[in-house]
Amino acid sequence: MSTQARRLVAEGLGTGLLLAVVVGSGIMVERMAGGNAAIALLANAIATGAGLAALILMFGTLSGAHFNPVVTLSEAWQKNIPTSEVLPYIAVQVIGAFAGVAAAHLMFGQPVFFASAHVRTGGAQWWSEFVATFGLLAVIISCSRSRPATTPFAVAAYITAAYWFASSTSFANPAVTLARAASDTFAGIRPIDAPGFIVAQLLGAAAATLLFCWLYPAPPQNATVGGTVAPGDFAAQQDS
Repeated sequence: MSTQARRLVAEGLGTGLLLAVVVGSGIMVERMAGGNAAIALLANAIATGAGLAALILMFGTLSGAHFNPVVTLSEAWQKNIPTSEVLPYIAVQVIGAFAGVAAAHLMFGQPVFFASAHVRTGGAQWWSEFVATFGLLAVIISCSRSRPATTPFAVAAYITAAYWFASSTSFANPAVTLARAASDTFAGIRPIDAPGFIVAQLLGAAAATLLFCWLYPAPPQNATVGGTVAPGDFAAQQDS
């Protein structure tokens, strides 16, 4: 199997496992929290942050562990990945996200997909998604260019915090947004509300990429793998 194929499998599988964590923990806490929204959000945030750190460490050496179309677009903008890989990355991220939602639903005896009725719309929520995505890309770019070994933990910590400071609970990911529209659970979003979130996410990612690439000038070529890990920390990847 080629290196590119391994990268794509890693991206799809990682995104799927991330959605299984987000949606599965959302269903679990909804059943166990007894209607206490604060406890439910806390448990969902902790599970998501812990799962995200593990997944970035797990797949970072293979694909850069983007799990997010706006991260992939930003990495291509920074010339960390070839533009020819952008569409394949985004395709497997979206497919993986829906597969992860289906896996979570099946674990809890839910229909494979069912459209969410969870209302998430309005200026405050869109602004929250802009800010949340801006912050996510800011963390990725700044840490990957200054202390790459900390990036998995910084990203996970930021997402855990963003569940609480953003009124939208920080989706910050178009693939996640689309897939969560197919889950009428604690983690869901109405399909009609998804486009507003995605536009805000794209704008937030673009703004962060512009600003933080200026604040943190690009390192020498090949200094990072996918902008998230230092190759010196890991064994070289070989084609089979």
